[in-house]
This record gives sequence, structure tokens and C-alpha cells, in this order.
Amino acid sequence: MPSLQGSGADLRRWQRLSLEVPVRLVVHRPMQVDTTNGNGTALNEGGMCVGAGIEMQMGEQVTVELTPPSTSNPLRLWAAVRNRRGHQYGLEFLAENNGERTQVERFRHDLRAVQQEN
Repeated sequence: MPSLQGSGADLRRWQRLSLEVPVRLVVHRPMQVDTTNGNGTALNEGGMCVGAGIEMQMGEQVTVELTPPSTSNPLRLWAAVRNRRGHQYGLEFLAENNGERTQVERFRHDLRAVQQEN
């Protein structure tokens, strides 16, 4: 799975799309599951930046629930925290089975359609 590590536009695999989308994060921890609402920005095919008032650690896995602007059907995508600055988190989308791969591909398709409109 590609990583979102690195900085600078020349190191990016995918074009960023500056959108603001409300998200719900479900953080899966060994002894508990925490949920919070946040704001997704800087979306691309491999992940997104999320601002959320919750402490998350590098490598933690979360479920990101969002409704892309091009549809009314919500998506639930697995992601891992890859970087952090304050309460801004860089998340990489993960897909471990066919159902999750289908969800990520649906999101990518919707995202490409929005990018073509802009």
C-alpha cells in the first residue's frame, strides 16, 4: 500500500483536491473504541487530511465515515494515521479485502469525477 510520507508537491503520488467534507472517525483501540466528528480536507486517492479534536497516535487504525460531494451515499473507509501536526492528521486509506477495496475504488472514482468538474 502506498504511503503518504514525505513532503513537497514533487513527492506526492496523487493530485490533492481541496474540499471540506464532514467526517466521522471511529478509532479502534485495544480496550475501547472512540468516535468523534471532524473535518476532512486535502483529499486524494491515497488518503486525506483530517482535523479532529481527538488524540490519535501514528499507526493507529481508524474508520473514516464520509459522504463525498458527488453522492448522497456515505462511505466507510479504513485508514491508518501516517502523520500528525497538532489535531491535523494525515490518513492513508487501507484495503484488506474485496469489500474494502471496492469502497476505496468507489471513493477514488467519485473523487476523480469531482476533480474533472473543477
